[in-house]
Amino acid sequence: MIGPTTWRDAYGVDHPAAGPAPRIVSLVPSLTELVIALGLGDRLVGRTHYCVHPAETVARIPSLGGTKKIKLARLDALAATHVLVNMDETPKPLYDQLVARGLRVMVTDPRGPDDNPPLYRLIGGVFGRAAAADALADRYRAARDRLVAAAAAWPARRVLYLIWRKPWMAVGPDTYIARLLHLARWQVVPAAPGGRYLEVGLSDDLIATLDLVLLASEPYRFTEGDADDLGRRLTGARPRIARIDGEMMSWYGARAIDGLGYLARFAAAVAAPAGTTPPVPFAEGDP
Repeated sequence: MIGPTTWRDAYGVDHPAAGPAPRIVSLVPSLTELVIALGLGDRLVGRTHYCVHPAETVARIPSLGGTKKIKLARLDALAATHVLVNMDETPKPLYDQLVARGLRVMVTDPRGPDDNPPLYRLIGGVFGRAAAADALADRYRAARDRLVAAAAAWPARRVLYLIWRKPWMAVGPDTYIARLLHLARWQVVPAAPGGRYLEVGLSDDLIATLDLVLLASEPYRFTEGDADDLGRRLTGARPRIARIDGEMMSWYGARAIDGLGYLARFAAAVAAPAGTTPPVPFAEGDP
């Protein structure tokens, strides 16, 4: 079967095959990791300082700044051909500046975990790694199937997933994280229509609706002290409080495969009767 000759990005732009020697800049940490997982690490010439995985590879790649503001003069010096961006993380004015420089700018917009296989095929197709992209997609589907099969035996839960304090901020239903949690039969609260990131008050009425409060490791890195403090603030029959690895829950790309397995282990620990399993895992390698 003859594959496509162009691949369409989230802005509706069609991108042709890149040719044998692309020079790629990634302005999104999860895309940087994906490019490397597809075997394109030697084609990466620029990244952001938030691109930290895999550490041994990204250490040799020049940083251009943050995800929303980069050093354009440094970018120009790299003679890049392609720049990978994200609709949420990359401001439109920056996108326009990149396009004006004659760069091929590929826009991504994964809204849920099932957007990962098409993402693999977009990047893999343009850069000649279609077979590697298909292999990642197969691994994703297998990990997803394992999680969904296990979740069939777990009770549905109402979850408050906190990402910030002072003020308390939670993810809403219109997020990648919420759609991932849904695979484990977990529904995020508050369920504001169209809500993404919501300021919440930890009222007794809200707490009474919850089965679980999750404290993420990013963007605010909640600690065990935060969990203990929150536990003291909640009264009555409070929900369980647990810390959770924010990278595993929010990074798309190659890490999404590990994220599915991580969530399966995490949810299994939560579903088990108290005292029958080790503590709920926080992060891979967490001390």
